[in-house]
Amino acid sequence: MRLTKQTNYAVRMLMYCAANGDKLSRIPEIARAYGVSELFLFKILQPLTRAGIIETVRGRNGGVRLPRSATEITLFDVVRVTEDSFAMAECFEAGEIECPLVDSCGLNAALRKALNAFFEVLQQYTIDDLVKARPQIGMLLGLDHAQAARQPAA
Repeated sequence: MRLTKQTNYAVRMLMYCAANGDKLSRIPEIARAYGVSELFLFKILQPLTRAGIIETVRGRNGGVRLPRSATEITLFDVVRVTEDSFAMAECFEAGEIECPLVDSCGLNAALRKALNAFFEVLQQYTIDDLVKARPQIGMLLGLDHAQAARQPAA
């Protein structure tokens, strides 16, 4: 199974927010850290916001942040709202299926079992797990530099 670029960067955006602690994260800073467009991140932000996985704060000093602890947000939570389809074969899709074995084929059952195992593994990992796996994540994402740039000159 291959996850979309949208899911990949949704997880990365959440990791950035988690690594940034209680501070608001700004989309331009996240885009710069990952080398993607702000427009792309704004597109990803919509389903995450609707699902309550990330929250936005509007205004001049606004940004995004996690509405709850990163220990409570699983990879499954993210994948569930950012992926359009989990159809691994034609027989997973709705509509008319041309295969004569659709009602008696072992492939469908095997793929469904594999997909459920995939979901179970995703439920075991949180955004916090991913952030803690990289102790230097703040430095790698340029969070120290981003924070310094926001501080007014003395």
